[in-house]
Amino acid sequence: QVQLVESGGGLVQAGGSLKLSCAASGRTFSTSAMGWFRQAPEKEREFVATINWDARSTYYADSVKGRFTISRDNAKNTLYLQMNSLQPEDTAVYYCAARRRLLGTSSFAGEYDYWGQGTQVTVSS
Repeated sequence: QVQLVESGGGLVQAGGSLKLSCAASGRTFSTSAMGWFRQAPEKEREFVATINWDARSTYYADSVKGRFTISRDNAKNTLYLQMNSLQPEDTAVYYCAARRRLLGTSSFAGEYDYWGQGTQVTVSS
């Protein structure tokens, strides 16, 4: 079982930056691919970024490529999402998610087994 807790959300002006963190409990974090997803009001949850267990492989949604960076610290059981050049359309609840151990990265929410409760990111224009 993996428990995930996101933090770092907040209100920021357009062009600003935020860094989200996701603290994971359990022994399998270091062997689990992780992902970030987001859900804006009245929209479906969408993929943001994913990283494999050893951080050698990352993949981003086109909408955030070049602005967001996913990373992880397996020693601290923590996943990160550095978000730069934020725009109002980035406003959403951001969720971190974990796949079962030893599986690869994925951009499909249905392939993740564990989810955090989400953290709100609001970007004002």
